[in-house]
Amino acid sequence: FEYFTVNSFEQFCINYCNEKLQKFFNDNILAAEQDLYKREGLNVPEIKFTDNQDIIELIESKSSGIFNLLDEESKLPKPSYAHFTSEVHSAWQGHYRLSLPRASRLKAHRVLRDDEGFLVRHFAGAVCYNTNQFIEKNNDALHASLEGLVQESENPLLKRLFASGKVGATKGKLAFISVGSKFKTQLGELMDKLEKNGTNFIRCIKPNSRMIDHEFEGGLALAQLKCSGTTSVLELMEYGYPSRVPFNELYNMYKSFLPPELARLNPRTFCEAMLHSLKLNNKDFKFGITKVFFRPGKFVEFDRIMKSDPENLKAIVANVKKWLVRSRWIKSVFCAICVIKLKNRIIYRNKCVLLAQKTIRGYLARKRHQPRIKGIVKINAIKTNLGKMQEVATQLKTERDSMLRQVADIQRAIEDAVGRIKGNARITPAEIDALYAGVMSKIDAQMKTIHVKLQEQRNAEEQERLRKIQAALEAERRIKEEEERRLREEEENRRKKAEMEARRKEEEARRLRQEEEDRKAALALQAQLEKEAQEDIKYRQQLEQERRDHELALRLAQESNGQVEDSPPLLRKSEAIRAQQQLIEKQKHDLSKWKYSELRDAINTSCDIELLEACRHEFHRRLKVYHAWKAKNRKRTTMDENERAPRSVMEAAARAP
Repeated sequence: FEYFTVNSFEQFCINYCNEKLQKFFNDNILAAEQDLYKREGLNVPEIKFTDNQDIIELIESKSSGIFNLLDEESKLPKPSYAHFTSEVHSAWQGHYRLSLPRASRLKAHRVLRDDEGFLVRHFAGAVCYNTNQFIEKNNDALHASLEGLVQESENPLLKRLFASGKVGATKGKLAFISVGSKFKTQLGELMDKLEKNGTNFIRCIKPNSRMIDHEFEGGLALAQLKCSGTTSVLELMEYGYPSRVPFNELYNMYKSFLPPELARLNPRTFCEAMLHSLKLNNKDFKFGITKVFFRPGKFVEFDRIMKSDPENLKAIVANVKKWLVRSRWIKSVFCAICVIKLKNRIIYRNKCVLLAQKTIRGYLARKRHQPRIKGIVKINAIKTNLGKMQEVATQLKTERDSMLRQVADIQRAIEDAVGRIKGNARITPAEIDALYAGVMSKIDAQMKTIHVKLQEQRNAEEQERLRKIQAALEAERRIKEEEERRLREEEENRRKKAEMEARRKEEEARRLRQEEEDRKAALALQAQLEKEAQEDIKYRQQLEQERRDHELALRLAQESNGQVEDSPPLLRKSEAIRAQQQLIEKQKHDLSKWKYSELRDAINTSCDIELLEACRHEFHRRLKVYHAWKAKNRKRTTMDENERAPRSVMEAAARAP
């Protein structure tokens, strides 16, 4: 089996030959041996093995085999390996044994395109073939002139080799001869020869992958043995019987060693007597239909015993006679047992006949009395309803006795109907149905009456139960309301007491705070009065000083013919006004540098209360400053308030013509 990195037509042919040989090995060793065991009835366990018939059909099938597709492609005017590869994949699409190169485990094979090769799963493993030179290597034709030259040779050997050639038929052109078809034909002839001759198999394996002598790789060798089917052969040898001899041959082989009374035996009986008398292990041999089978080496042991010395042979003959007597006795016992079994079977069959007769008679009787039997069964089935009716009637508290009497009357009516059916053999099915209908109507009416009364009783009990429940709920509700009212009153009293206590404590605290505040206010008022008294004294002193200064200024003005400027009187500022001014000064908004337009826009658009208050104080401040400035500069001139120009100007204007 060949498998390289690049596999071409040569490897394909070699592996095809290996597949055929493996198939021949499977058929002749595994399949044929197991078929023989089945035909002879040896009950040997079936051995599973890998059948490669599908690979052979893939390669050599007449309709779409790879060889056939290759020959057809080679006969085309312009053959192409890509077209051949595509045809192979198309013809065997989905086949397990054929795949695309990309399915290979080797990276060098996976780079091939789909039309450059194919992968075949052989019995020994998957091989990827490169079809680039398949068509060239499949053509083995020779030119006609070369063949004619060989036939015209004077060498006798060449003349004999090419004596059957027809040169004229292919003159002027090349004759196409397929290497694949020739190889397949020669391989078929080889298989025919192997089939006709006895064949022994020798398995050759590669001991290592490095081609080195005296080195053995166990894993590689075991894999090759498994692929070649050797393990299946070993398993078959474990359970099989390799030595086998037909009964007639074994009889003819050893009858001369035994006395005439034993030589007259039947060949199968002869073989059984011989093997059982030698006291061999029963696992060492088995009797088939036409042959006796031996385990390995046991037939040689049997032959050695049979051809031993005369004394040993006499012992064997004695054992054979003993076995024959014992076997005949066993057969006699078995015959007696068979006779007893036959007698018992006859008795059993007689009992079965009697049983069949009884069954048929019973069937005929049941068929004749079937309407009466059905009627009785139907009427007796009503008794179950009577039991239910009686159970329901016992649940009644009123009219229980009358209902039970009516149920007893219905039961007597049922018994009377059954008695009439049993006593009258000629009663018709219509009369039986009428009796059944009458009984059923009574039962239905009585059952309906009982159910109505029971329902009324249940309704009354339910009403009474609901009334009691409602009364209990009402009493419970009143108790609960009384308890809640009492709890509310207690809670209200506790709340009022707590409020009164809290109010008392609050009034006491308020009184203490008020007394403290009054004391502090009295002290503050006293301090304020004292401070105002001092300020009043200081203010009077300032007024006196101002009056004196003014009088002095008037005297000086009269002496110098000047004017005296009236200064505004000093204003007394109370402590509240000064505190308010200090508060304004401490505010966060400093509007002293704002323009009047900015103040106006802020007042009209802002929602900030503090900003609006600051704007108001700023306006008041500026107004006060303005009035102070106006009062200060009012009498610097001699103009009247109502004069719009100086007097000199007015006089000059008046003097003007």
